[in-house]
Amino acid sequence: MPSYILLYNAGMKSWDVIIVGGGIIGLSLSIELRKDGASVLVVERGEPGREASHAAGGMLVDCGLETPPALQPLATASARMYPEFAHELQVASGMSVDLRDDGTVLFSSHDESGIPGTALPTAELLKLEPFLAAVHGPAFFLKERSVDPRALVAAAWQTAKNRGVDFSSGDAVTAINLSDHHVTGITTTKTSFLAPKVVNCAGAWSGQLGPLALPTRPVKGQMLCLAMHPRDLIKHVIRTPDVYLIPRSDGRLLVGATVEEAGFDKRTVPTTMQRMHKAALAVVPKLADCRILEDWAGLRPGTPDALPILGATRVPGYYVATGHFRDGILLAPVTAHLMAQVLDDRSPGFDLTRFSPGRFLQDRVAS
Repeated sequence: MPSYILLYNAGMKSWDVIIVGGGIIGLSLSIELRKDGASVLVVERGEPGREASHAAGGMLVDCGLETPPALQPLATASARMYPEFAHELQVASGMSVDLRDDGTVLFSSHDESGIPGTALPTAELLKLEPFLAAVHGPAFFLKERSVDPRALVAAAWQTAKNRGVDFSSGDAVTAINLSDHHVTGITTTKTSFLAPKVVNCAGAWSGQLGPLALPTRPVKGQMLCLAMHPRDLIKHVIRTPDVYLIPRSDGRLLVGATVEEAGFDKRTVPTTMQRMHKAALAVVPKLADCRILEDWAGLRPGTPDALPILGATRVPGYYVATGHFRDGILLAPVTAHLMAQVLDDRSPGFDLTRFSPGRFLQDRVAS
């Protein structure tokens, strides 16, 4: 059983765990740690949930053709955890996360034998989505869910606050503090906080923190949002080689998304938005009657091998849960569960060797 004790140092409050980064990964982990009795502080450079989590589409693709084989077991486990995860957040926060299980219509240019779904004849396809235009290529129905990431993050943030998680927002972390090579806390632009354990959940900014050189990088994704008319114009997530469409229960429709190596540039590009809009109209021409609500860009945390970085480091007290790339929303439940076990020195239910921070061999431990 976990045995966390709230610590104090010379009258200065100390937490059991400090989490750097208030996206869905950091928030979910903070909630899981509170269940174990740990005192937790989440330190966020901006406002919790306003970076990659806020910009995400929310497709819970647990067996997609783009999922790296090494990640498949975690993706499948996390997808199975989602109904309970979403229900817990909704009950604890009193807020909906808009978890939908209508499924996905996939148009694929891949080998049909590799698609874990049901082939759809044209008649069946048009029953599911009557307003689809003729799209070249085979169509499949996949039993996938989707969630509204903005609603999810809002519910997770409220749940964390209700459970007693402390927050420091608008204050970037500048250093992970060490004493005799052991973590003692963090320093921010304004102050310092004490804790014997620190978890780097800083997403695209993870590589900017010491004492290890994590090879994370920002991968830009631009998206567009339309107001459907009627509001149930599209009922299923639709994925084609050129664009994906994600309906929300409130009548919004997300159109996305790009994958760009553009550094920390979060500006949207009008020509890119026009191209995505045109691609959406080619799939559902009636979207021409729908007004554009907003567009945005987010920065996903990428890694050299497209796998997340999870686990303890060789620096005692320093842990990492980052690099989830396009799967941060999907992997939040399983990441929180496994990292809570790692932080409590319990054996996780999965072999995390492939995700170990040490695989990049870029340690720069301060002397």
